[in-house]
Amino acid sequence: MEDGFVISIRQLAKVFPDREGRPVRVLDDISFDVLPGETLVVMGGSGCGKSTLLNCLIGELSPDDGHILYRTRAMAAPADMGAMGEEDLNALRMHFGILFQSGALFNSMSVADNVALPLREHSYVDPSIIDIVVTLKLQQVHMLPHRDKMPAQLSGGQKKRAGLARATALDPEILFYDEPSAGLDPVTSAAIDDLIIDLSKKLRVTSIVVTHEMDSAFRIADRMVMLDRGRVLKIGSRADFERIRITPPADLTDESQRIIHQFLNGETEGPLTDAEGLSEYEKWIVQG
Repeated sequence: MEDGFVISIRQLAKVFPDREGRPVRVLDDISFDVLPGETLVVMGGSGCGKSTLLNCLIGELSPDDGHILYRTRAMAAPADMGAMGEEDLNALRMHFGILFQSGALFNSMSVADNVALPLREHSYVDPSIIDIVVTLKLQQVHMLPHRDKMPAQLSGGQKKRAGLARATALDPEILFYDEPSAGLDPVTSAAIDDLIIDLSKKLRVTSIVVTHEMDSAFRIADRMVMLDRGRVLKIGSRADFERIRITPPADLTDESQRIIHQFLNGETEGPLTDAEGLSEYEKWIVQG
């Protein structure tokens, strides 16, 4: 583990019962660090544990084993999320910003009111200052002309931009993205990627991006984590994964690399897929 981590995940495990009540380890001995200022992409096939991991990192789910350590700029020493009471956990979450897959805007509020909500609920900023902050945050995501619109009047990409403005309202130290490109056309997806890169530089935040969109992943990542059946298959730089992506499978040295190659290239044949076309992910979900 690195000394300069923002988040350190150590031997993390999460268990859920299957349809017959048998325990299934959805996360199994997960260990890696998230470093200050980096954009870390978490990827893997459906059912590999990406969303469960994200929910553990933000405190929505409690791990059954292992530890999640945070070290924000305000902390003198790392703190274990599992040992925190509700008050300390809420204080930690004040350092988070989260962009949900759908944008998760409140339909009864205008775009501006959605962005202002975290400031009104979790800060002591004067109302006149709140309006200035909202203007700045909407400018950052190129949504200022739409500030008075309701969410129903926005396109999918505009909802994501508004959600991102709200996620940055309290100037978080850590940004979590849940499938930021999901449901978007390629041009809009690329525009969201550019925003993620731009905000990471301007706001100096650490970003954790959960995605299965490979074009997006390779645009934004500093490092990547590949999950397979609840385990870390590989963590490395974008260049490390790019080398695996472009190397012919016959030249790869082990099964893990061949799995990564197949996933990154979206190939129908390979170690992830058996002769009947049922992927290992699907077999794992069905069989427990």
